[in-house]
Amino acid sequence: MIEDLNTLTLLLLICAGVVAGFINTLAGGGSFLTLPALMMLGMPADVANGTNRVGVLIQSLAGVKGFDRHGALDRGAVIQILIPTFIGSLIGALTASYLPAEILKPVLLTTMIVMAITMVVKPSMVAPSEGTTPKSLSESPSGYAWLFAAGLYGGFIQAGVGFILIVALAGALRYDLVRSNALKMACTALFSIVALAVFVARDQVQWVPGLVLAAAQVVGVQLSVKFALNVSQAVLRWVLLVLVIAVCIAAWFS
Repeated sequence: MIEDLNTLTLLLLICAGVVAGFINTLAGGGSFLTLPALMMLGMPADVANGTNRVGVLIQSLAGVKGFDRHGALDRGAVIQILIPTFIGSLIGALTASYLPAEILKPVLLTTMIVMAITMVVKPSMVAPSEGTTPKSLSESPSGYAWLFAAGLYGGFIQAGVGFILIVALAGALRYDLVRSNALKMACTALFSIVALAVFVARDQVQWVPGLVLAAAQVVGVQLSVKFALNVSQAVLRWVLLVLVIAVCIAAWFS
């Protein structure tokens, strides 16, 4: 709550926000840090879930701007990719407003673990080689299904949805990891708007902690965009793998 923002909790939110902004931009799972941090302020799970969307929205917009400024955002693909994401996010957010978030936890863990194993055994399935021509949604029905699933899950709880989006964008549609991350941020921005509108309407958002968290996440985003644009695809694959494993462990014990 607002009155619980003492020095210790303020530092907790800032640290969690910076780290979450960094890993959300490169992969996903930052909400496994920010949701517990918000609940440590005494928020019930539904209010923490709603408040968390403030930071996710602002960091996503900052990420899109950063990638676009460096020419890494495929503007021509944004609209078609956002349609299935929007439909899924609206259903997911409405569901999340009434149901406990733990329902989809097994789905999240399974998806992340499968992707982590796939990256080790056959990385080209998730992270295509440089120069691969991306597919349109009409050429990849599985991409449409994955984007809808990502929107559904992202609207529901957000935590870890970046991994599902990478499966859709890099695995199904064959974007490289840099462009996948750029489009991923556009998707998260969209369903964060949808989800935040639902949570605001149901009075499940605490604005002061949410904005503090958002400011810290923007710092993390700026650092991660620079990192993603200046390292090789091979390095990004290994960073993604490490993050997947770390988030899976965190999720398992949460």
